[in-house]
Amino acid sequence: MKIGELATRTGMAASAIRFYEQSGLLPPAHRGANGYRIYDEAAEERLRQIQLAQRLGFSLEDMRAAVEEMQGFSKEALLERIEQRLQEIDALRTRLDEQRTALLDVRKALQDEWAAGRCFKMERFEAPAAAAKKGRRAKRG
Repeated sequence: MKIGELATRTGMAASAIRFYEQSGLLPPAHRGANGYRIYDEAAEERLRQIQLAQRLGFSLEDMRAAVEEMQGFSKEALLERIEQRLQEIDALRTRLDEQRTALLDVRKALQDEWAAGRCFKMERFEAPAAAAKKGRRAKRG
């Protein structure tokens, strides 16, 4: 199939397909006598794998490494990549939960201070190390 048909079948732009081919994520297409790229069903399947990997948050570098490993397909290596991505997601979720809690605290403090007719003081929300340094400077001077 030509690149336009492959683009239609996968929902990808032809430029994206060419990019994945140039990046080594998609094997080079065969060329017809007219020079047009001709793709097979395996190319469509590979593009669907790329789309899934992107939705799951894998980077282009992760995908390239996976493509290289696919030459000598290893179930263990694939499972290890999935496990690594799960750990990344867990760490990100933890950081986001911490940020969300901090934002809720800041919002509440702002509302309380403004409701009381006071200005908000940023030192309430300085990192512990910054607050300790500030306290030591005040004691010296």
